[in-house]
Amino acid sequence: MPEAGLDVARTSAGSSRSVLPRFVFPIRVYYEDTDAGGIVYHANYLKFAERARTEMLRAVGIDQSDMRDRQGLGFVVRRCTVEYLAPARLDDALEVRCDLRAVRGAAIELTQEVGKAGDAGPLVTLDLVVALVDAEGRPRRLPPEIRDRLAGTAGTST
Repeated sequence: MPEAGLDVARTSAGSSRSVLPRFVFPIRVYYEDTDAGGIVYHANYLKFAERARTEMLRAVGIDQSDMRDRQGLGFVVRRCTVEYLAPARLDDALEVRCDLRAVRGAAIELTQEVGKAGDAGPLVTLDLVVALVDAEGRPRRLPPEIRDRLAGTAGTST
């Protein structure tokens, strides 16, 4: 399976562009991910997507543990719409493709697709709004350093 990473590939023609390059995270379907018929259990796609979002943030230099420990901040899913198009099965090599759509005041919007490795078509699509909250669960604006990393402008001068 390929390594996780940012990819220069963009979304399909006609859709809005990502803020960052597409992030691709490989996953293999294990027995524990499937139901009795060897098909990925629907809730496990949410776990796959969560892992990919965490690695996407890590790839742009955002350490969620450090954010929580030092600033008392964390990302939470505010909204998630999932469309199941086709099943994944035991031993399939999958990719979770993440496209960051927008960086807002206290949230980010992204689309994620789970598909077979090397196949452009998605098996599952997820549209998400992920909000930044403090330790009490109240929304907080994205700090400038996080906003810059998500906007792909970290380390650039203005």
